[in-house]
Amino acid sequence: MTTPKPYTRLASSLDQFTRELDKSPLTIQAYRTDIQQFLTWLAEHDVTVTKAHQVKRSHINEYLRYLANNGRTGTTRARKLVSLQQFFTHLVKEDVLPHSPAATVDRPRKERKPKQYLRPDEYTRLLAAAGGYLRDFALLQLFLQTGIRVSEAVAIRVYELDMEHKTLTIHGKGSKERVIPLEKKALQALKSYLSVRPKTTDQHLFLNYQGKGLSIRGVRKIVEKYVKLSGITKKISCHGLRHTCATNRAALGMNAFCLKTLLGHERITTSQEYVHIGTEELRKPMEVTSL
Repeated sequence: MTTPKPYTRLASSLDQFTRELDKSPLTIQAYRTDIQQFLTWLAEHDVTVTKAHQVKRSHINEYLRYLANNGRTGTTRARKLVSLQQFFTHLVKEDVLPHSPAATVDRPRKERKPKQYLRPDEYTRLLAAAGGYLRDFALLQLFLQTGIRVSEAVAIRVYELDMEHKTLTIHGKGSKERVIPLEKKALQALKSYLSVRPKTTDQHLFLNYQGKGLSIRGVRKIVEKYVKLSGITKKISCHGLRHTCATNRAALGMNAFCLKTLLGHERITTSQEYVHIGTEELRKPMEVTSL
């Protein structure tokens, strides 16, 4: 649909805006499409708007509601709002507008995908599938008991494992260090692995077949392998094992503060999400047994 004539000036501004964008061709085209779609919608829904300064905050909010009513996700609406904010900021810089009508518009919430995690029977099958491979079993046991990130797992050095004090030093996001306790099953699995770990100058705890530290990609392939071997149909990644640890810890009564410390979350609100999920998981068997 052709944009009406009153937007000739805006169309010209759009051309200038996209020319000055230091982005990839695909990103520039996405910006252009988003803005053109808004201008077309505006022309169809408010014929009184003929100049840029007549575009109001209410128009943009109404446009976002229109998109929501037509099934556009929060992620899509948020992206389109960013395009409009960038465009109107450009018009302010060019003295076309005194201020941006999009500046104070609330960004739509992005839908969160439900966290994938394993039930106790599922992660028991996962561990059983790796039972004959001491390195892989220890790695999976560590994921499930501590909830460490895959990047943290590949970075562990042998000397950061303290068998005497039953702790493991982890270097997390932002170079933040935390010391986490190890339980009996993880300790035993690590002890068994260390008894067969190749002798090498490489100090990484988990080694590949060449005697070098495992890569993130290598660990992901290991997890994928045993998820498949155990017949689990859920899309479980290394991060899914982290979710499994957090959910089961919460179901067993660990509070948000302790979860934050264990998992190295930056915000306690992230930990609180697991407390909610864990409570729901605990309620299921209670409801069954109460029948």
